[in-house]
Amino acid sequence: MHQVSLLRFALAMAIFGSVGFFSKLTGLPYIELIAVRLLCAALFLFVIWLFKRERRIGSYDWREVGMILLCAVANLLNWLCLFASFEKTSVTIAISLYHLAPLFVLIAGRFLFRERWQSRTVFAIALSFIGTICIMGLKAGGFSLLDGEGIAYGMMAALFYAVTMLLGKGVTKSSLYAVTLLQMIIGLLILLPFVDYSAFFSLSYEQWGYSILTGVVHTGFVYLLFFQSLRHLTARTISLMVFIDPAVAILLDILLSGFRPDRIQSAGIILIFAGMLVSISPRKRKTADALELDKLIS
Repeated sequence: MHQVSLLRFALAMAIFGSVGFFSKLTGLPYIELIAVRLLCAALFLFVIWLFKRERRIGSYDWREVGMILLCAVANLLNWLCLFASFEKTSVTIAISLYHLAPLFVLIAGRFLFRERWQSRTVFAIALSFIGTICIMGLKAGGFSLLDGEGIAYGMMAALFYAVTMLLGKGVTKSSLYAVTLLQMIIGLLILLPFVDYSAFFSLSYEQWGYSILTGVVHTGFVYLLFFQSLRHLTARTISLMVFIDPAVAILLDILLSGFRPDRIQSAGIILIFAGMLVSISPRKRKTADALELDKLIS
């Protein structure tokens, strides 16, 4: 295995895992923060392209432009819901629900593409469903209205993330670099009319620093590391390394933000990630989907 690529991907996941914590330090509402992320990421990726020896962002197929546009819209909605969830509930709850996305893809695959479910798939979905119910607050008094909104946004973020992944299956000829840069630009153009520019006037220098950091490092730099490592890693390695993201997010939320999940919520978090582990655990032989994914990233 390519050790440098493994380290790059691990670093990318660790950095992205801290985005929820840093987003709370920016002082920006989620719409304005996402606009900063899109702008910084687009500029960062464009500058990297300018300094490359070969000035080409990668090939893209005009017949896939429509699918890329839909991916950009789905990705934008994914970000909006995720950061709204960060704003309204704890990062731990938001990020745990967000990682239901792969299971939503499994469910969609069953009904849209007639993919066969094995018993382990049903078990994984059942674990995650029970975990979600636990996170929603099976306790006396339930959960606050704000937490309820955060939970709803977290689940919608997972849903739109799943939609982005499903739409991404239709983009096979265009390069990841070109698709991502186009998605950043398209997302920014869609979002600009909804941005409240007065929100930027009251920011301190420190908050500006965190905002730019979230855009350049947590978006642009993370995508760059992602591109440099993706093609050198197997699908199974990527699936396992993705767990670094929520692990970092939850640790930061507990150690620095002071969040303390109750016992039922803790059980729910464990069940969700147990469901994910069951869904990606090795089988006696690779399925057609796994072989296809290995082919796409190789």
